[in-house]
Amino acid sequence: MANQQSYKPEHLLILDIETVPQYPSFEELPDPWKILWEDKISKTMPEKFSAAEMYEQRAGIQAEFGKIICISTGYFYTDKAGRLCFRIKSYAHSSEKQLLVEFSEKLEHFQKSVPDFHFTGHNIKEFDIPYISRRMLVNQMPLPAFMQFSGKKPWETNLIDTMQLWKFGDYKNYTSLKLLAACLGIATPKDDIDGSKVKEVYYKEKNMKRIVEYCQKDVIAVAQIFLRFQHLPLLPSENIFIAE
Repeated sequence: MANQQSYKPEHLLILDIETVPQYPSFEELPDPWKILWEDKISKTMPEKFSAAEMYEQRAGIQAEFGKIICISTGYFYTDKAGRLCFRIKSYAHSSEKQLLVEFSEKLEHFQKSVPDFHFTGHNIKEFDIPYISRRMLVNQMPLPAFMQFSGKKPWETNLIDTMQLWKFGDYKNYTSLKLLAACLGIATPKDDIDGSKVKEVYYKEKNMKRIVEYCQKDVIAVAQIFLRFQHLPLLPSENIFIAE
């Protein structure tokens, strides 16, 4: 794995995803899928919990039972005045396939302008990228060449994971984005909702705007954390731009 000091901010595409269960509740699952869910969690479900309760808590993070409702991306660039800036673009849609098509088109465009870019995120290796890849396959979409990581060694992939950087080789350690940001003196991105509330905001409040803003805050936090790892100044708010 390359040392983080060798990464240039302009070569990163930072992303974060928000996911929810495909159905609002366990009771609304088609009967065959109820059986599949029970089988999926049978070995890990605590005795005091039911399959329905576990569905409420964990279905959204299982790619077989969840779906992506928002992907936020961000990239660094230097403006004409020589300032390091950061631009964010989000893709949110009730149609997961439409969202993924728009995201895939963005990737292809970005890859043409930055051929050696690196995906960057927090826990991106074990969650965001595998989840996106699985949902693309479910939606009968081809994986772009730069997202085909099967069989590749860690140093052969274009992935930078801030959680992995923070581990420093300690594979037993898990650190949340909120905790890492606090440790590094970065404003917390969790000042409104957190991941456990996304399902309720999506299905009950039907407030996609709130979910998008939450996702974008995570992307900004990852960008600032990366700069900390590089011993670079944090981005002032006036250097951060959100595309419509």
